[in-house]
Amino acid sequence: MEGLGIRMAEVSCRHGRQEVVREVDLDITPGERVALTGTNGSGKTTLLRAVLGLHRNVGGHIAVGGRPTRTAAEWAWRRRACAWIPQRPAAGRFPLLVGELLTSSGDVAEAGKAAARLGVGELTDRPLHTLSGGQLQRVHLARAVGCVAAGAGVLLADEPTAALDFDGQAEAAEVLTGLPVTLVVVTHDRGLAKRCDRVLEMAAGRVREAR
Repeated sequence: MEGLGIRMAEVSCRHGRQEVVREVDLDITPGERVALTGTNGSGKTTLLRAVLGLHRNVGGHIAVGGRPTRTAAEWAWRRRACAWIPQRPAAGRFPLLVGELLTSSGDVAEAGKAAARLGVGELTDRPLHTLSGGQLQRVHLARAVGCVAAGAGVLLADEPTAALDFDGQAEAAEVLTGLPVTLVVVTHDRGLAKRCDRVLEMAAGRVREAR
């Protein structure tokens, strides 16, 4: 089975004095597709960022592929092992081009194929800040495909279909759930959640199986 497992033990996260993730224990098996649902502010994004290492005020233990992170080299490996689609992709303060973002995936050929499939293959010379929200999401999804092709074993995606219409949501969901990778996706998209193996609900910083 493809992908890397994720294990969380007593994970808590804070924003200043506020605890936004509370004692999360969670095992995700290699290749599993998990949808994380819940209201805004329940801690979903913070939990994903903690796995990636973007949120550092974290207690407890997180291991990806059985590997914890104690050194700079281990953090560097974690970031290569985990592809990331942010909730609000930043266009950047300088004119980064679509083609440059796709190249940063590590496998520009596969990222380009995904971009073409998602209808943004002709935008390689466009600066990111000129794209619509939907176009920017498609480009970041295509980059994630390239990251997986380059060796990432986990894909963390935060509301990757929020700016898309119904047809775009269905196409993006098909791409996301068809990748040979462990997928953890924060979503309010019921169609995407139904494609996942497991749906978890987050409320007040805690995780439980959705009913």
